[in-house]
Amino acid sequence: MFIGSNLMTGLVFKSTGSWYTVKTLNGKVYQCRIKGKFRIKGIKSTNPIAVGDYVEFELETKNNTVTGVINNIRERKNYIVRKSVNLSKQIHIIAANIDQVFLLITINNPTTYTSFIDRFLVTAEAYSVKTILLFNKQDTYDKETLLEVKQLVDLYKKIGYQCIVISAKTGTNIDTVRKLMNNTVSMFAGNSGVGKSTLINAIEPGLDLKTKEISSQHLQGKHTTTFAEMFELSFDAKIIDTPGIKGFGIVDMDKEEVGDYFPEFFKLKQNCKFNNCLHIKEPNCGVKDALENDAIAYSRYKSYLQILEGEDEQYRTDIWESQ
Repeated sequence: MFIGSNLMTGLVFKSTGSWYTVKTLNGKVYQCRIKGKFRIKGIKSTNPIAVGDYVEFELETKNNTVTGVINNIRERKNYIVRKSVNLSKQIHIIAANIDQVFLLITINNPTTYTSFIDRFLVTAEAYSVKTILLFNKQDTYDKETLLEVKQLVDLYKKIGYQCIVISAKTGTNIDTVRKLMNNTVSMFAGNSGVGKSTLINAIEPGLDLKTKEISSQHLQGKHTTTFAEMFELSFDAKIIDTPGIKGFGIVDMDKEEVGDYFPEFFKLKQNCKFNNCLHIKEPNCGVKDALENDAIAYSRYKSYLQILEGEDEQYRTDIWESQ
């Protein structure tokens, strides 16, 4: 039985697939479900509603339990997606209405590959989400690994991304991250085991999120977060913790536009002979000229080619070797 007819508005804090934890503007929390087949126009998604969405719902009571029925979603200012793990033609919306994403990166234990970083950044650029790179576990690195961190920081800073070297365990630069979070909704993302939960606990110890050690056998992280979830912090900030991501499949992007989401490529586009240059075999290509002159990183170009080929993991060297 529906209680009244007035719609309520709330923010989705957690999604478990079929039920959503929604908090109203006056602070009340309801468990809500979707009424019937709920689809967002123009988006083929495995999850039509995501953490961070503002939704409209009405209450109903069944067996003396009050729950909500969602019948509308407010327009999003942005969202970030990845290819659905099981349904390659559909997307999975990780979170919506995000002010910034902190992408956690570790050089080893586990290894965050540049191809993963670049895929994430391309998607964030495409959906207008600001990304800050956090190089975690600084306290565990030897001199050689720290040099590798410096090289990566230099690479991404040159492109224009903010990079911070941190240690969630010892607290190095955690205050810097906390200040950036003031008055924002921040999403934390990265491979499993990079230390997202440890970092969030360092920022807000009262949350006490579950953490697990790295699997020594495969040097991979163990999943500690099953569903994306938003948390309100003791200072003026909200965070969205996300499940660890192994791979990051690019979706819904034309080949001609991929280069536009590599900022350093986009700047060189005016130097290309052809407006629709794919920067592969075309003559007088500004991007290839810059690559030959070491003005752009080979790892970035390699990621670009991999995305063009539509491959999620392995990079086909024959594209590069054919040049």
